[in-house]
Amino acid sequence: MNQKRHPTKYLGEEYRRLESESLNWELKELQTASEPVCTVDGKKVIMLCANNYLNLSTHPKVVKAALNATREFGAGAGSDRSIAGNMTLHEELDRRLARFKKAPASLTYQTGFMANEGLVPQLCGRGDLFISDELNHGSIIDGVRLSHADRAIFKHKDVDDLKHVMAEAEKHQPRYNHIWILTDGVFSMDGDLAPLAEIAEVAEEYGAGVYVDDAHGEGVLGEGGRGIVSHFKLNRDQVHVEMGTFSKAFGVIGGHITGGEDLRNFAYNKSRSWLLSGGVPPGDAAACIAAIDVLETEPEHVRKVWKNRNYFLNALQDLGFDTGNSETPIIPVMCGESRTAKQLADFIWEKGIFALPIVFPMVARGKARIRVQLCTKHTEEHLDNAAEAFKEGGKKLGLI
Repeated sequence: MNQKRHPTKYLGEEYRRLESESLNWELKELQTASEPVCTVDGKKVIMLCANNYLNLSTHPKVVKAALNATREFGAGAGSDRSIAGNMTLHEELDRRLARFKKAPASLTYQTGFMANEGLVPQLCGRGDLFISDELNHGSIIDGVRLSHADRAIFKHKDVDDLKHVMAEAEKHQPRYNHIWILTDGVFSMDGDLAPLAEIAEVAEEYGAGVYVDDAHGEGVLGEGGRGIVSHFKLNRDQVHVEMGTFSKAFGVIGGHITGGEDLRNFAYNKSRSWLLSGGVPPGDAAACIAAIDVLETEPEHVRKVWKNRNYFLNALQDLGFDTGNSETPIIPVMCGESRTAKQLADFIWEKGIFALPIVFPMVARGKARIRVQLCTKHTEEHLDNAAEAFKEGGKKLGLI
């Protein structure tokens, strides 16, 4: 008789393999609000790895809006928006976001991941084509995999390669019904920007749609933090879907898309992640509206995050660190091997600095790094202390 194998034994084996290769995530526990200085695993540390770029998660207006809406409308929406959970606050948030983005329409999702995974596979099917930057976010990749469309990859930010891929697609299958070019706006592991204006030109030449994931550009790029479409001064006939998230610079939770009225109507009728999930809690929707209010009336938050970004980037570069191709408040401190990145993260942790190592498969082998993310409330003292810790650790590990 064959010996039976336990059906979940391989789960532990796989985790131990990841652990042995320094590829496992080690979760730390945030025990206070997400602020520039907070308590993590019982230790007071300077936070350098949060997405909370503008520190709006603790802004008094945002917190007050969440509390007031929860008292008035309850803790949850009570249903999917598609059935009985489409609350006044949800509709107001959609309208306010569209106005902020200076676009005809927006639609909010439960998370940014759900926006990509829900909408992308509905844009293309059999007889269609997706063309995707090779370093796009995993939620875009998963969305493409869920479709029945053909797919192609272009080299990272390489517009000439994109043109080549488009030309080959035209040559081998001249009757694609729809072609969509998919790209991150800010690439989250390197902090570099997509050449969106050039991509839009290629798309126009071939009659393709442009879909940009601006999760890390929201609240940081463009006029008053309006994002990458604003940054490049493009319009909705050039970029057809601008996707974003409320969980980063807006400081709350949720995803969204912005474009034309037809896009909104299509999306909420076709995105299964939107149709089949409960509406975001009313407190979250109200907090997102308040975050938009703050961006519209308090422009100093965006200016300050860029001031801090430039200050710390210069400090790291002056020390001799390789900071990759950063163009945003995301700054990679390149380490090479996964073990080196983990050792540097452990060293600066002991010095009171919390920043995570990013290792394979999040980045390519040999491209491990510490990902630093700056926020509005960091002071020069915070950043000087962090630079000193990186300096000591970098020298110890031979990185500088």
